[in-house]
Parts: sequence; structure tokens; C-alpha cells
Amino acid sequence: MSEFVKIAFGALAAPKGGTYVIFVGADLKPSPRVAALIGAAGTRLESAAKAVHFRGKASTAMDLVEAPGLDGVRLVIVGIAPGKDGKPIDFANLGGYVFGKLGAAKKAAVAFVAPEGEWEAGQAAEFALGLRLRAYRFDHYKTKKDNGDEADDAAAAVTIEFESAAAARAAAAPRMAVAEGVELARTLVNEPPNVLYPESFAERAAGLKAHGVEVEILDEKAMGKLGMNALLGVGQGSKRGSRLVVMRWRGAHARKAKPVAFVGKGVCFDSGGISIKPAASMEDMKGDMAGAACVVGLMRTLAARKAKVDAVGVIGLVENMPGGGAIRPSDILTSMSGQTIEIINTDAEGRLVLADALTYAREKFKPRFMIDLATLTGAILVALGQEHAGLFSNDDELAARLSAAGAATGEAVWRMPLGSAYDKLIDSKFADMKNTGGRNAGSITAAQFLKRFVGDTPWAHLDIAGTGMSSPTSDINHSWGSGWGVRLLDRLVAEYYEG
Repeated sequence: MSEFVKIAFGALAAPKGGTYVIFVGADLKPSPRVAALIGAAGTRLESAAKAVHFRGKASTAMDLVEAPGLDGVRLVIVGIAPGKDGKPIDFANLGGYVFGKLGAAKKAAVAFVAPEGEWEAGQAAEFALGLRLRAYRFDHYKTKKDNGDEADDAAAAVTIEFESAAAARAAAAPRMAVAEGVELARTLVNEPPNVLYPESFAERAAGLKAHGVEVEILDEKAMGKLGMNALLGVGQGSKRGSRLVVMRWRGAHARKAKPVAFVGKGVCFDSGGISIKPAASMEDMKGDMAGAACVVGLMRTLAARKAKVDAVGVIGLVENMPGGGAIRPSDILTSMSGQTIEIINTDAEGRLVLADALTYAREKFKPRFMIDLATLTGAILVALGQEHAGLFSNDDELAARLSAAGAATGEAVWRMPLGSAYDKLIDSKFADMKNTGGRNAGSITAAQFLKRFVGDTPWAHLDIAGTGMSSPTSDINHSWGSGWGVRLLDRLVAEYYEG
């Protein structure tokens, strides 16, 4: 159950106080069933709409307070008329939009009935998901609320009224599991780095054991024995010890089935190391572990909805600091794979973490595929802004499936090129490779670097620097940490890899 909103499903009923939400199209008429429930208030819709220039367009709404026959009821009328683009309704976004219109209301009912035609149980479930995601907030460290009203801490109670409440409730169950994972990922990204550092992050991931996930934590000694000198090198300058966390959800028990693997970059704070970053906006670097947060959130979701899949999550957790023991430009590290890496820039550290994490996942689990997520490069922001994550892959089928899952969930990806000409840019004079290829094609050369550690395993790299943290607000997210990727990857698993 969410701590931010309590969602229930019930039968259609006449409003009895609180806030009541209905839907209209361009003609400003609700469904006949809803019109019967609001009675005389329906006669006020057209005149009230004219006064505030409300035309029933999608993502617009108006309020009626104390309408005829509805004493003590605030009526919220939400438009769903399609725009010129003719796009179908995104019911998750609609749910988020409606929650945003509830304001300070602590009790609300939504008449989930289309003005024309019929809405389905799955659409009601998506609406509930969006409503819950929009309700999330992160204010644990505020000792005073903005308006001084401590009652705001209470969760809002929203009833979604639908003709088949039982069917909607059943359809919503897996969506609420997705919400759990997104909320967990958001919270991890939002936490300050003095609270969430490699050891404490690992402990939080270990909490997944309560949900049936197997969790193993490797400390620096264990990683040293495995030869993970690339990952360990990143954390050398910090007093915080590095960790590798391995999670497994065994939802499928076929003996010969290969697991699917997800790998996350978990730089709990990135100062840039010796190649220190400018001071401006360095505070945002607490979110440089958004990839790892997504993997943990995904594993929580898969376990919560009892996904029929064998899934592995591997996250490398480090802190990149400019201490006396920090790695230096021109140092050469030997990775777990045996390949050597010349350090050109210590701020190109995430790929070092992923190099050993990918090698570990590939060698230990021999997975069906590997997908890594990382807030890896500022260059991807230059290329794609915050509308898409960058997708790089050595496998066309996996890339196509990720693109389809992105389109279905709204967590969009855009495939970027790989090629031998780009790969040559990271060749080193002194080692097998260098950790940066320079300014040009920065996101691509970072992906080429990672590709050298995946072998023949089908693999995709998602550069989420523009989507995983400090993302623009949307109908379903007003949090600095977005939890981006949990919905995308859960859809990928559900559509193609369960059973």
C-alpha cells in the first residue's frame, strides 16, 4: 500500500461529499449513467464551461463547487477530447493529471466512465497506476511543511468507481507492483549521499530478501579476489568502501533456462575524482546511481508481481572522490576480464564500474541477454535532451523489443549507432583501451567501451543521464528522481520473456 495515496475500486454511486471527478468530451456531456448520478448539476456544465473557456480538451479541467443538488461536493470535470494529433488516451497520464487536480482534497471519488463508448478494466488499472505515481513525494527531511499544515502528511483516499470493480482491482494488482518498484527507485535517487552511500545502498538492496529475492553482497576483499580492479579503482579515493550487489528472482524454474540480466551503474556520489567537476550543479551527482536504483526497483517489481522469469540484477556501488588514494589520469587498471584500461579522465568512471559488473554477470550467469542502465554521459543530453534515453545494442531483436516497450510505457528510447570507426577512438597507446575517446561522439565511444566487455552475449546499453534524474515534471512524476526504466524493463520482461 502506498504511503502517499490509498486507492480503492468501487461501484458507481452518487457523490456524497468530498471531491467527485467526471469526464467529458468536446460536447461537455458526461456518460448518461454519470449524468443521472449528478442530477441537476449537469445542467450547469455548459454555462460554467463558457465562463471559464473550458472546451473539454484533453489535459484541461474545471471545478464546480456546490452545484445544484450536490451539497458539500466539489465537482471536477476533466476533458478528454482528442487533440489534432488524434493520439489515444494514455490512461496512466490521465490518472496522474486527475490526481494533480485534487489539490488538498483528502477524499475523492472518480466516476471512471467514458463519455461515449466503454472503458475497460485494464484502462482503469493504468489510471490507478498513474494516479499513484503522481502522488509520490520525497519530503522526509523537511521538518516543516510548506504551508505549515501537518494534516498534509495524511494519504489521500481515492475511490475509482467502475462498472466491474473486481476486474479493475485484479488488473491493477501487477500495476501496483510496478508502482512499488518505481517508488523505491525514486527514493534511492532522491536520498542524499551522506545517507545513501555504497554500504548503505547495499543494505537497502538486501531488504529485497523479504520479498523472496536472493541477495549477495560482495565487499572489496571479495571483488579484489575476482580481479575487479576497474570498479575498485573508482572508489579508491573515498573512505567509503565499494560494493557489488547481486540479486536474483527465480520466478521460473526450468533447469536449462538462462536468466535475463540487468546491470546498473551505482556511483552514489560523483565528484569527478582527480578530474574534478565544476562546483556548479555538482549536488546533482547524488543521482549518478539512477541506473542501479532502477535495477533494484525492477527486481522489487518482478518479485512483487511474482513474475514468471529468472532474472538477475547486478549493481556496482562506488563513490568517486579525489582522495590521496584516488586513481590518476595515466594510471592503467586491469579489469576482471583481463583487459587493461588507461585512465584519461577520472570523471569517465561509470564505464569502469560497468566493465567489471558486466563481466561478472556474463561469466557467472551466462544470461540470455544483458541490459545495463547508467547515467553515463552528458553527451546524451546534448543529443537527445530529456525526451529519450540513448539505446545502444549489438542485437537488433533486443533493441526492437526495448523500443516497443518504451513506446508502450512512455519511457522512450532512441537507438544510436555503434561501429568500428567509433571503436578505434578508444584504442590506447599504452593499454588495451582508454576510458574516454574525447569530446566528439562521447556517448557512442562510452558504449563502444562497454561493448568490449559483453562478448557474444546479446546486450543493450541505456544511457539515462537525461531521464534518470532531474527529469522534467510530467503528469505522472513530480519527483527529482524519476524511477525511469522500471516500467520500461518490466514491460519488456512481461511481453517477451515470461513463461
